[in-house]
Amino acid sequence: MSDISVSELNIAMPTEPSMTDAVAPRSDIAEALAEAVFSGRYAIGDTIPREVDLCERFGVSRSTVRSALQKLVNAGLLVRVSGQGTRVCELSAWHLLDPQVSAWMARYAQPNPHLQREVFAFRVGVEPFVASLAATHATASDLLAIETAYEGMLRTLEREDLHWQGLSYNAYDVAFHEAIFAASHNLIWAQISHVLKPAIALIVERSNQSATLHSAKDLDDSMARHYRVMEAIRLRQPEEAAKAALAVLKRTGRDLGMEDLVENPPSIVVPPPMGER
Repeated sequence: MSDISVSELNIAMPTEPSMTDAVAPRSDIAEALAEAVFSGRYAIGDTIPREVDLCERFGVSRSTVRSALQKLVNAGLLVRVSGQGTRVCELSAWHLLDPQVSAWMARYAQPNPHLQREVFAFRVGVEPFVASLAATHATASDLLAIETAYEGMLRTLEREDLHWQGLSYNAYDVAFHEAIFAASHNLIWAQISHVLKPAIALIVERSNQSATLHSAKDLDDSMARHYRVMEAIRLRQPEEAAKAALAVLKRTGRDLGMEDLVENPPSIVVPPPMGER
């Protein structure tokens, strides 16, 4: 994969990163460096400050700095080049399925069109299939979790601040999709939903923000599509659940300006109902 340009990442690259604007003093050096990378203060290919400079900046020993740097190296964010220092890796090298990296991304990442397209493409390829699995395997407790999240979405829309019982509309939306992954009763899909939760939350937030800016009618349409997914799962209709999930994603794609990713979605075979096997 070729180097990803700064314009593709939609981040501002400083002319020459310096110690005065690179990182602010804080107790966790790895956290501070991760923030500098994800916020765009260090762009792909940039060389971060030398170990000795980081020691002076944070007032810690060299072994402490090396330990922090190694944490980001292990996460695929940084690479040490002999004789050239430590540089920010290409996006393709970042371990985005690492829960720590995913959490950093949720806390610090600036809008990144390339990454957002990758995450949304993943959802388009996977969520209809997972919804069909949920329609086949969901238990009563699974259905309750899905319905609770859906009710939370409805309740927040009745309030000006879009919050209910301490959670936002976006939080309930993410919980709705996470509950469907859990209802698949497949360990891998459920775990993937956990580690990608921060990245998916970013997509959901941007999509819902766009819908809110358009009109209440757009949010009503989105809720109707979510309801059809929930009903198909409740009625144990795998094919209908897959179609309904894709309809939700089409709505999301339109809000994000990524309709092209939904026009020809990759196909995953929907399992037949259990009675037909």
